[in-house]
Amino acid sequence: MAIPSVALGDIPAAEPSVPRRYAWVVFALTFGLLISDYMSRQVLNAVFPLLKVEWTLSDAQLGLLSGIVAVMVGLLTFPLSLLADRWGRVRSLALMAMLWSLATLGCAVAQTFPQMFAARFFVGVGEAAYGSVGIAVVISVFPAHLRATLTGAFMAGGMFGSVLGMGLGGVLAAHLGWRWAFAGMALFGLLLALLYPLIVSEKRIAPVAAAEARQQAGGRSLRSLFGSRSVIAAYLGSGLQLFVAAAVMVWIPSYLNRYYHLDTGKAGLISAVIVLVGGSGMVLCGILCDRLGRANPPRKIILAIGFCLVSCVLLSIAFHLPPGTAQLSLLAMGMLVAAGTSGPSGAMVANLTAPAVHGTAFATLTLANNLLGLAPGPLLTGVLADHIGLDRAFQLIPLLSILAALVFIYARRHYHNDMRRLRGEEEGA
Repeated sequence: MAIPSVALGDIPAAEPSVPRRYAWVVFALTFGLLISDYMSRQVLNAVFPLLKVEWTLSDAQLGLLSGIVAVMVGLLTFPLSLLADRWGRVRSLALMAMLWSLATLGCAVAQTFPQMFAARFFVGVGEAAYGSVGIAVVISVFPAHLRATLTGAFMAGGMFGSVLGMGLGGVLAAHLGWRWAFAGMALFGLLLALLYPLIVSEKRIAPVAAAEARQQAGGRSLRSLFGSRSVIAAYLGSGLQLFVAAAVMVWIPSYLNRYYHLDTGKAGLISAVIVLVGGSGMVLCGILCDRLGRANPPRKIILAIGFCLVSCVLLSIAFHLPPGTAQLSLLAMGMLVAAGTSGPSGAMVANLTAPAVHGTAFATLTLANNLLGLAPGPLLTGVLADHIGLDRAFQLIPLLSILAALVFIYARRHYHNDMRRLRGEEEGA
């Protein structure tokens, strides 16, 4: 028996009292810091070839420098998000931005691999809870009917920040050296970190944030975070699919450098375009899921399965082709849907968890994405590249999308029953 789509909606939160113009200022600054977050994270990928030559690093070491950030984000997202809710979200966001920006500046002056690793470690600590706390601030100052739009834009901002980090990083590295690539990202983040608490006032958004905190503390149990097979499958499927997207995003500049013989600047710019296609695909796939799944929400899971399988086919074919226009075209098409599961995965998590704990639920989804995808993807790709070459490693990586598709198939089998049980619990509460 199908579940009516109206039963899948969120319970509206209290309407914010802040002026709409101020709300958009909050969004712009918070979104700007998200861009800085990913610029600082992804600039490393653009300078991989330069670091490899200067410090004679292995591909596994390069993958470790990239993966350590995702590991720290995955490990600390949950506890730091809870801490920020108690201590103050605005202060927390400003402190996070200051930390990751100073750590990025540390990357610029690092003289050895251990020093660079330590700096990247603290980049990860600073960025750990920014996504979940940042979207909580944005949602708290806008009416409930804009949540989907704001969340979609915020998630795509990570990709756009990655584009700017790799593109501008590659250009700066080519003209001024790799150290200035890190320094440029750091200075941008420090400027926004100083401006943020001066313009965004905790007092103006605190009443709404406090109401949300009371609702979470006194309302519903956290059991729904792992209370159904479908929601666990949503976490797992999302993380496994992002393994593929993250591996391509991190290593494509090096691939272009090695097999297309492009310099750092050109490789960074082409990589930026490919990642931009991935970010645009995240938005477009989300819109497609909302449109086609409006009358039948489980259809979003079918689309997630399709995104996994289509990306597997396109990327596998692309990396079996010789370098050239055909390969790059198929690679871009594959990346268009590779991260497309982010939208339906987020919708599943929102539908399958109690509205009062949605913030914590998305922190859990972030944890899965980082520990299953964003961290191991670049690292294991580097390990494979050391043994069989980066080109052959890329031929194997897309196959993991088949496993992600199987997990989403499992989720679809249990989705209806899990939704009935959750709605029954809510009605009986």
